[in-house]
Order: sequence, then C-alpha cells, then structure tokens
Amino acid sequence: MTDHRPVRRIVTGHDADGRAIIQSDAPVAFVRRVGGAIGPLFHEVWSTYDTPAPIDAASEPDETTLTLAPPPRGTRLRVLDIPPEGDEIRTMSPEAARAHFAEIGAVEAAGHGDGPARHALMHRTETIDYGIVLEGELTLIMDEGETVVRAGDIVVQRGTNHGWSNRSDANCRVAFVLVDGEYAPDLRR
Repeated sequence: MTDHRPVRRIVTGHDADGRAIIQSDAPVAFVRRVGGAIGPLFHEVWSTYDTPAPIDAASEPDETTLTLAPPPRGTRLRVLDIPPEGDEIRTMSPEAARAHFAEIGAVEAAGHGDGPARHALMHRTETIDYGIVLEGELTLIMDEGETVVRAGDIVVQRGTNHGWSNRSDANCRVAFVLVDGEYAPDLRR
C-alpha cells in the first residue's frame, strides 16, 4: 500500500459573538481504503444534510461510515487517491466488483449498462458529481467512449454509468463534490 500525504481541511465558523473564525485546521479525520490494497483511499472532507444547507455553529458532520452517495437533499465533498490499476481490477469478477461497492453502501450502483461492462468498476449514481483532478491522470470510461482527464481538468458527471481507470504508473488524486439528484422519468432503470 502506498502512503499518501494527508488532505488538509480548513473549516470556518462563528464564535459565540457571531464573528468569523477558523474553526479547525487539520488533516481530514475520516479516511478509509476500499477494496484492500488495490482500492482507492477515500478522504471524507465534508457533508451537508439538506438543501438549502443550514449554516450554524455545529462543528462537524456526523460521519461514522463510508457511503458513496451524498445524504438525501445533501452534498458530499471527498478526495480520492486512486492507485495505478493492475490486473486485479482488469480481471475482477462482477461479484468482486459488487463487493467493492458494498463496502461503501452502494451495491445497487455497480454494474449498470447493457451487455458486458467496459470496466469492472462501472457504476451509476443518482447524483450530479463535480470531479476535479488535482494530480495525476485518470481515464473516464463511459458506455460509449472514454477520455483521459489530467490535473486541472473538471468532469461534470450527470448520473451516467461510468468507470475510472488509472492507467498511469502514479497515484491520481481527485476531488469530488457529489450533489443528491433525481433522474428524469426517461432515465430511470
């Protein structure tokens, strides 16, 4: 397993007199690896639990389990460290892929699409996701087509079936903002 530098999180807030303060400045506390040594490292940065998001003096969202999707009517900000992909992923069975998604409470997201999957970890969530590559590169794989995204590139993922493949020889760090969504009736499966 490769060591990764921590993700620094600065959270602002208000003191008892309503003045703006830096509430915390520390590495993200909730970090989990999914899928063993070959899987991505999730740095759970922040979540909101409603829209509009309440702005209050609360210090921290209650995060005790790793969940792929944001809360209903909420958002989730996470940073993923995705290691280079090896044969363990390229030859992964559909059952093993579902087990990976089960680790993040999203077994229903795995394996969508018609016919054989273009990547073992293809998935679809009822969310709008903003993915910002911070370092390295990933290949975004769709049902039809794929493209390489590099540091500085931004992907707007609109509830589509997709997979991520790190075909390079270095870690890829990507920030995701996930926003709870709702499929139009013609896109429901």
